[in-house]
Amino acid sequence: MIEFPQYGIYPRWPEDGQGWIHPDDVAVVSKLLPGERVVRRESFDGTYYHCRYGKWTFRLRPALWLQIKAEDLDVGDEVETVGLGMERDLFVGEVVGMYYVRRKGRIAYRLRRSDQNIPRLFLREHLRLLSDKQRVRQGEIEHPTPKWNGSGERIGFSD
Repeated sequence: MIEFPQYGIYPRWPEDGQGWIHPDDVAVVSKLLPGERVVRRESFDGTYYHCRYGKWTFRLRPALWLQIKAEDLDVGDEVETVGLGMERDLFVGEVVGMYYVRRKGRIAYRLRRSDQNIPRLFLREHLRLLSDKQRVRQGEIEHPTPKWNGSGERIGFSD
C-alpha cells in the first residue's frame, strides 16, 4: 500500500518524450520539470500520479524520480524565520519554492516577504510554521468596559 503524500524530484526528462505527461498538463510540466523542485504526489488513480507544486497541479505516469523525506512544510505555507543570535532579520513570509540540494541532502526553501522574493534559501531549522505558534489562553479577570462620557465601573481591589 502506497502512502500519500510523497515528496521527490524528477531530475531528468525521460527519454520517451512527453508520453508520460497527461496531454492536458504538458504546458505546466514543461515549465516545472526536470529540475530540483520538490514535487508533491497526492494520489495515484491507476494510470497517473496526481502531483502538486504550489498552485500548479498536474498528472504524470509512473517515471523514475528521487523520493525525498518530507519536512512538514509545503509551498504556500506561511512561516516565520528563526534568528540565530544577531545574524538574521526575523520576518514572516510565504514558502514559494522547495528545492532539493543534493550536496546537503536537504530541502531548501525560497520565501516571499510582502511581494518580494528573498534571494537566499532557508533550511527547515531556520523556519517555524505559523500554525505551530503558541496560543494565548483566555483571560480570567473580568474587565469593565469604559464609557465615552468618562463614567464607568471601577475595579475594586481587596487588600
